[in-house]
Order: sequence, then structure tokens, then C-alpha cells
Amino acid sequence: MDTKDFIVLEDLYGAHNYHPLDIVITRGKGIWVWDVEGDKYLDFLSAYSAINHGHCHPRILKALETQARKLTLTSRAFRNDQWPLLAKELCELTGYEMALPMNSGAEGIETAIKTARKWAYQKKGIPQDCAEIIACSDNFHGRTITLVSLSTEPLYRKDFGPFTPGFVIVPYGDPDALEAAINANTAAFLVEPIQAEAGINIPPEGYLKKAKEICERHNILFIADEIQTGLGRTGKLLACDHEGVKPDILVLGKSLGGGCYVISAALSSRTILGLFKPGEHGSTFGANPLACAVAREALSVLVEEEMVENSAEQGEYFLSKLETLKSSHIAEVRGKGLLIGIELAPEAGGARRFCEALKEEGLLCKETHEHVIRFAPPLIIKQKDLNWAFRRIQQVFKKIK
Repeated sequence: MDTKDFIVLEDLYGAHNYHPLDIVITRGKGIWVWDVEGDKYLDFLSAYSAINHGHCHPRILKALETQARKLTLTSRAFRNDQWPLLAKELCELTGYEMALPMNSGAEGIETAIKTARKWAYQKKGIPQDCAEIIACSDNFHGRTITLVSLSTEPLYRKDFGPFTPGFVIVPYGDPDALEAAINANTAAFLVEPIQAEAGINIPPEGYLKKAKEICERHNILFIADEIQTGLGRTGKLLACDHEGVKPDILVLGKSLGGGCYVISAALSSRTILGLFKPGEHGSTFGANPLACAVAREALSVLVEEEMVENSAEQGEYFLSKLETLKSSHIAEVRGKGLLIGIELAPEAGGARRFCEALKEEGLLCKETHEHVIRFAPPLIIKQKDLNWAFRRIQQVFKKIK
């Protein structure tokens, strides 16, 4: 079967809830992938930052294979020997006291919301069922009914109501708007340190620090969604580290599974996460030994192979290269670490055609919010590979009129 055959099958039998580039990938290694025809491409998206370690990292793959031969799933009805070790290592790495494991990033955010509401009723004294959580415009926290309830993107909301109440939306990057929205029923503020899905939106310098100070002053929880930005993507272990901010609740996902297995976690203090009692929250697959063994190795690899430091170094280098691009199509280049976006001018005709052209040059990336090209290569990438990518980006911007 060739690419066209697979596309026909997918379009016939699969729901059309994505608009992928027309490439059918069959193999990956490190920063490279191959399609079913054997053509080679540089992965410049990393599965939306889930493959920070690169495809099929040998150490992570070995951990997966070893654990898969021993034990894959127990449910939380019983204990396993991998979750306690992951919990300890994750808390020690991030500086938190407790972790609550789930599967997808969306489940991690749902967990944070439930946690904040429980804290609001039991600790802050907000009347039952009255708690409010403040979120930001242009956010992307997931696609469950509750999470699209706090979205401002019409595409994510149309035809999916009625929506979950209890959310207040304020402009992103505006601490004064945050403070003005707080009332006696406010439980928490939920924010992405950088809005990746919205177009690599970077808030004004000092925004996170001011927001955290406001939250502390009003006794509300600061929740950071670091599903895409966490674990080295922006050149720090956490994107909040750029401003020295420690969230009250931190949500991690995506690359926590090393690109091999799905796992997420909400982390906080014992005072906050310790409020949960047996039966109040959980997941059959949450903390399964296979995911935990993979995540443990992924964290070790991240630290031992200095991927966070490489992200900072290579990201700074590549951003400086991209800023030299000369094209009337480019409105702005922005990013931190290896999370970079090129925003195109409205008259450029949208980012999709640029991503399709880059695919033809052997570089895989994806448009986000129509006018932004997102670059997020694996954190193992080297300068020579970035130079290779830059030459192709340069060619495409010269070629497309």
C-alpha cells in the first residue's frame, strides 16, 4: 500500500476530526521519520512536544520492553512497584510534595480543576457549588466538555453545548484584568506560561510573577498548564522557571511519557492534593506500571543527556537564524527554547501552504491558528540539523510568492 491508499482508508473509516498533512509515517528514529515510500523527513513538530526525547529513544524503548514483559496493568485496586518510584522521582525533580497520575493531558487539567474546587470548599470556605476558576482568552487546555467550556475558540465550542459553568475568562497577559475578575468565589487561576496552540503567544515579561503575586494576595490557587511547555521545551525544566514562579498546582503530560506511552500528572503540596480521599478521583490506567517505568526513564534521560540545556542553547541559536529571514510574508518570529512560531501576515495566504511546501523539502511542521507556523523539534537536535532545516525554510520563503 502507498500513501494514497492509506489516505483513502483513513478518510473512509476514520472520523474527520483532524486535518493532517498528507504524509503516512511508518518509522521514526531520533529526529527523523520515514514515510511508507521510504522518504526521510526531519520531524519539526515532535507530536506537539510529546516526542521531546526523539523517536524511539533506545533507553526509553528498552525500559518499555523490559516492563512490558513483566507487568503492564494492575489498575489502582492494587499497588505496583513502579508508581511509588515515579512519584518520588517526579516530586524530587520538580520540587513538589505529591503527585496524582492520569493518562492524557486533558485528564491532568480536569484533575487540577477538581483539586482546586475541592480546596476551595474545604479550605477557603467557598459555598458549595459556587467556586469559580479564572482562565485566559485563546487558551487551549484540552477537548473534554469541561475544557471546551472555558475555551474562547468558536471552532472548539460550536455544536458541543451546553457547557460546564464556573469559569471566568480574562485577556491573556493582563494582570490587571486578572485582579479585577477575582471575587469571593474565586478558587483558582489557570494559565499556560506560553500559549502554544494559540500561536506561540508569549506573555509580557513579568506577567507570570505578577499573576502569582495576585493569586497569593487573594488566596487563590495558581495552576500552570505545562503539558506542552514543561520538561525542557522552552529551555528551562518548566516554562514558569523563566520568571521564578512556582505554581500551586502543576500539570505535566505529553513528553512525560518519553514519546512512547501516554501519562500525565498533577503535582502540588500535601495540603492541596492530600484532600482527596479514596474513590473521589482516579483512572483505571492511571499510574499503570508500564507508563510509570517509561516516565521514570524519560525523566532520567532528560536530565542525564542535558536536554533542557540543549533546548536553551539550540533554541537561542535557531531563533536568531529565523530572525534573519527576509520575507514580506513574515509578520513576527517569536519563541523560547525550541518552541518557536513564525506568524505570517494576513495576505500571506495562511500557514498551511507553507507547511505543505516545507514537507516537500523534507521538513515536517504544522500550522496553528491559520497564520502561525509552529516549530518544535525534539530537544536532542543539534546545530547542524537546525542549519539543514533553516536552509529549507529559507528556500520555501523565497519560493512562495
